[in-house]
Amino acid sequence: MNDRVREFTEFRQRMNARILEHDNQVLRRFFALDTQCYKDGALDVRTKELLGLVASLVLRCDDCVGYHVAQCKEAGVDRAEMMEAFQVGLVVGGSIVIPHLRRAVDFLDRLEQPGDAPAQPARDSGD
Repeated sequence: MNDRVREFTEFRQRMNARILEHDNQVLRRFFALDTQCYKDGALDVRTKELLGLVASLVLRCDDCVGYHVAQCKEAGVDRAEMMEAFQVGLVVGGSIVIPHLRRAVDFLDRLEQPGDAPAQPARDSGD
């Protein structure tokens, strides 16, 4: 796994654990709500992750974009499908999305590099 992907995954997991170690029902319930939202239902996981990816691009959250790129890969979304999701995010969000789109493609490139596959972060936060 390349350094950027590993650092992102490890930081996210470490900080989520720190947040959830506190006895705070609101935080715990929000994290649980996020987990429940992305489970299979009328929409499958792939579709929900693509929706999360587009929303993250439009909201310009690089952490969320990286997370959803990884989750999309885990759910079997291929590069062509992801590129179409990127185009929807760009059209909806406008040119201000372009820097986030660049980082999304870079993150996808890094995920697809040969070598050890990155450990996929467990869904436990509002990404």
